[in-house]
Amino acid sequence: MDNLETAEQLAELLETASPQLLRIARFRIDPRLVRRISPEDIIQDVFIAAKKRLHHYDNNRHTPFLWLRLILMQTLCDTHREHLGVQARDIRKEAGAVGFDPGATSATIAYQISGGGHSPSVSAVRRERAQHIQKLLEQLSPIDQEIVALRHYEELSNKEVATILGIEIKAASIRYVRALRRLKEIVSSAGYFESEMDNG
Repeated sequence: MDNLETAEQLAELLETASPQLLRIARFRIDPRLVRRISPEDIIQDVFIAAKKRLHHYDNNRHTPFLWLRLILMQTLCDTHREHLGVQARDIRKEAGAVGFDPGATSATIAYQISGGGHSPSVSAVRRERAQHIQKLLEQLSPIDQEIVALRHYEELSNKEVATILGIEIKAASIRYVRALRRLKEIVSSAGYFESEMDNG
């Protein structure tokens, strides 16, 4: 779908985009909120917000899916702030070259690598492990951390990543390959298995 003008088009988009939006919500949601709020609840809020904002949609600024993802990120930011207050990890700002929080992105990736997604009960061992991995991730630049998050975990295309980060498609592709290779080297050298990169 290349445009978004009617409620019918929005309903069709919501149906097709729901699985990927849910995957993104599961990846990005703070583990401390899993017991209180499900990713499915977040997606419902996104759908409601999208219907209210349909008349604000600008085809020249976003593709329909990236517009929904933007609403998702804003919804997550608001949810974190509401439930976690000043402790909220403000990673939900729409990512421009400087529009994301690299500390939060590395923390999110670290939790994925440390033990298979966001479990309702995060053990002290896993928490310590995630903190260790997060420190290792600081060897990657903030933008490379975000590229790995967008491509590997959110499963966005090179074109979508380039649009979000404001870089060329070719640059996004090259940086992703290099960043993922470097991340796997870091994980492996620290004694973690490369297969753990696929947790989530």
